[in-house]
Amino acid sequence: MEQRTGRIRLLDILRGFAILGTLGTNIWIFAHAGDLRYITTFDHSGWWGADDLLRMIVLFLVNGKLLGLLTIMFGVGLEMKYRQAKRKGKPWPGVYLWAVLFLILEGLLHFILVMEYDILMSYGITAIIAAFIVKGGDRLIARTMNVIGSIFAIAILSLAGLMLASGASVSLGSFDDVAALYQEGTWIEQVRYRLANFLPLRAEAILVIPTNVFLFLLGVRFMRSGVFAPDENGKRLRKRLFKLGIYVGVPLNLLIFVPGGAFDLPVRYLFAPLMSMGYIAILARMIQYTKWEWLWRLLENVGKMSLSCYVLQNIMASAVFYGWGLGLAGKLNSAAIIAVWLLISALQLGMASLWLRGFKLGPMETVRKQAVGLFESK
Repeated sequence: MEQRTGRIRLLDILRGFAILGTLGTNIWIFAHAGDLRYITTFDHSGWWGADDLLRMIVLFLVNGKLLGLLTIMFGVGLEMKYRQAKRKGKPWPGVYLWAVLFLILEGLLHFILVMEYDILMSYGITAIIAAFIVKGGDRLIARTMNVIGSIFAIAILSLAGLMLASGASVSLGSFDDVAALYQEGTWIEQVRYRLANFLPLRAEAILVIPTNVFLFLLGVRFMRSGVFAPDENGKRLRKRLFKLGIYVGVPLNLLIFVPGGAFDLPVRYLFAPLMSMGYIAILARMIQYTKWEWLWRLLENVGKMSLSCYVLQNIMASAVFYGWGLGLAGKLNSAAIIAVWLLISALQLGMASLWLRGFKLGPMETVRKQAVGLFESK
């Protein structure tokens, strides 16, 4: 778990893994032209067919888990910026707020031009809240996590309990109009749709801010406790994360295979982050196997330009599935969709590595650094 040029290599590898993993969830939305029923179980009952089962196995591994990991990594990044500010004697949050505002702007453009389920805007708002909590110290961090965690868990579990007790069938409604738009509509028409439905399409991004704050602060605490350090303390902490992720997280996340939708919300927002912690421990152990060094280097490069890769993979998926591109939405089975995901991921791994041979940062990272630098120089 070596460090290079002041960077903790494990962090870059985890970011790269998380970025490619988020596409493992989003690819089903692209492939089914915005139909969210393909990442939930609300409209399913009885036994799973082979094609649906294959999709659910992938979603069991990635849905919420890699997004949770990415959210934790954003919290890690916040902590590193906080340490940097303190080291240089600069006020906090200070210039960090400008970087976050720029992230929100990037997210807004990504939402309008590429994908309505952008996470960057939500992360930007979360970062502003978390930055001031971090400023308040460890005690405020712990109290905030306890309050948010308790309230959010009670709300989600109560909702799931009501659904199970009532036996009511919950449906997400029809997505026929949305599917037709993405299968047959022009890019301009899709942009207009996102603008016209801004608030409804941003509902989840707003509702998950509390759990995002929790995971940001969890990332901060992981950094402060030494979870990512190569020493014995780090190894001991990661063993705990492994046990939590495998022995607790996996059984709870298996509830996603129960059709009817009752467990969809608990799995995605409560249980998935437990597996995210397990992934941290597993990857930290796996990168010690030098025979796979080529893979770790590729993931590391994606992690170094994670923002650029996140946006690029969504552009690539849009071009493959939407009507203004190849128009494959609704035409592929689960195996073919998984193949597209792996192909886009492989292209990302190669493109990031080629880019970083000539540049220190990804294109979007470079623009952000220059923009924030203008405020630092003032």
